[in-house]
Amino acid sequence: MPDFILHQKKSKMEKLTFTAAKKELEAIVKAIESGEMDVDILTEKVKRASELIAFCKEKLTKTENELQKILDDIV
Repeated sequence: MPDFILHQKKSKMEKLTFTAAKKELEAIVKAIESGEMDVDILTEKVKRASELIAFCKEKLTKTENELQKILDDIV
């Protein structure tokens, strides 16, 4: 994949919020569960869901670490 495409994807993910990612992920799951999603779109949506899951995991881990640091500083 060309560097400029990777940069665009990274830039979009950096602007994404946890809440927006969660909502998009929920919409993808709902569409898949409905069984009405076209097979051609399915692969694209599953790939996007994978990206969103990775983003959310990273965000949650970072938040957990920051909160732990704050709590450690209090004690």
